[in-house]
Amino acid sequence: MNKLLRMKIKLLLIAIIASLTATSQKTPDKIYGQLFTDIQNSTVFADSKTFVDCTPKRSPNAIVADYLRQKNNPTIKFSLQNFVEENFTIPPPPIAYDNVKKEEDVALHIKNLWQVLKRDKDKLVNGSSLLPLPKSYIVPGGRFREIYYWDSYFTMLGLKESGEVQLIENMIDNFAYLINTYGHIPNGNRSYYISRSQPPFFCLMVELLAEIKGKHIYKKYLSALEKEYAYWMEGANTLKKGQAYKRVVKLNDGTILNRYWDELDIPRQEGYKEDVKTAKEAVANKMMTMKFGSEKAMNDFISMESKNIYKNLRAGAASGWDFSSRWFAEPSKISTIQVLDIIPVDLNCLILKLEQVILRGKNKSASNASIARTTAIKKILWNKDLNYYTDYNFLNKQSTNVISAAGMYPFYFLNDHPDTQYYMGEKAAQTLRENLLKDGGIQSTNNNTGQQWDAPNGWAPQQWMAIMALENCNQKVLAKDIATRWVNVNKKVYAATGKLMEKYNVVDMNAENGGGEYPSQDGFGWTNGVFLALKKKYNLK
Repeated sequence: MNKLLRMKIKLLLIAIIASLTATSQKTPDKIYGQLFTDIQNSTVFADSKTFVDCTPKRSPNAIVADYLRQKNNPTIKFSLQNFVEENFTIPPPPIAYDNVKKEEDVALHIKNLWQVLKRDKDKLVNGSSLLPLPKSYIVPGGRFREIYYWDSYFTMLGLKESGEVQLIENMIDNFAYLINTYGHIPNGNRSYYISRSQPPFFCLMVELLAEIKGKHIYKKYLSALEKEYAYWMEGANTLKKGQAYKRVVKLNDGTILNRYWDELDIPRQEGYKEDVKTAKEAVANKMMTMKFGSEKAMNDFISMESKNIYKNLRAGAASGWDFSSRWFAEPSKISTIQVLDIIPVDLNCLILKLEQVILRGKNKSASNASIARTTAIKKILWNKDLNYYTDYNFLNKQSTNVISAAGMYPFYFLNDHPDTQYYMGEKAAQTLRENLLKDGGIQSTNNNTGQQWDAPNGWAPQQWMAIMALENCNQKVLAKDIATRWVNVNKKVYAATGKLMEKYNVVDMNAENGGGEYPSQDGFGWTNGVFLALKKKYNLK
């Protein structure tokens, strides 16, 4: 058996085992059935995430049985609110962090915050959605009570500056544990997140730790890196040209690239009401121009279209950019979401990095896969009209033409021809200046839609990736300028509120951020991390 065939069989077995493991963990809707649906459709909780984070006070089966008995008993004055309070431990409201001293020095405040955001290793609780992790970790803060995948890389940047190296390694060990258990790193350590991953920053976490502790770190996590790659590339070897399967797309010319994906086609557990509403709007809009020969035909259409919307909303959550006009056919309408049709520029750069880090762990140079992906990114995702990298809709074979912060990722990761990078980087930097650069840093996109990953909001990971990309293509003045603007808006809001927010209004530094499915949260892991890293890198006061 040749080496290539053995590798294909190995990747197939990894994918099969991962798929079986991922489906063995029950989600709240499976555990609580009708009770779950009734609560999520009610006004018991304003936030759809609250109930799915509750823990039962006794056996879930007994709770469900009692619910069905009491609900259908006409002699009982039944209160769903009271039933929930009697049978579940409700997570406390987001911490205001008032017990953390509001130091004048933001950096010192962040160092104090790490202990508030830190969680020790978890214990398994029957009926809880929490996936127990074996070691300590940092949560983002606010309503986000669990570890999140791509958030954690940017949090680690700050942990490094705070000397919390062991905590960084613990978090990477936790992610390796998740890969070995579920075949991938879920969106977060909740059962309702198992069906999807997030932007694959695990390879950059490994690289960060290797910079601190040495090159042996690459070998330590090599197996986990390979398993994650198998997850993202599942089905690539059997795809025909013009087909897509899960996270892989094969274009008509044979080019293989990736997209975001979620296994399920039901409303997100943590965004139930919001998803149902979006699906209803999308279906209603399409039905206005259609005629049906029977009620069954109409119902079949409603079911099919609803599942398609749920699938795309979930894929949007997998992107981390939930939600943004990057993913919409019509920029202002979430009901036109089409994530599954899009090859994202950021994701494919991260997969390229994953390929490169795996090779580093094997002490090998560039592979055919990484060379082909590099070529494809430049050929397919470079938008000549905009002088910028943009996402690509592979169904209609066109760029989305949305100028977003993600368009800077290639300049972070592509280093094969520095002269070309400098030339293209200069053009991209000008596009960024004209469309995204604002007083407080760079905004997510040049579209103001009411979505939280659009204008006027800017986010810490966007700033870091764009700044490092600009450094790589010799746009160092602009890089430092953005870093200074971002640190200043962080400091300005902190001085006024005592808070470090998950996102900022970078257009009007005196206005609050907005958009999204929930109020803006404070804490905040990745903001803290990027603030400390930029402050150190540019010696900002």
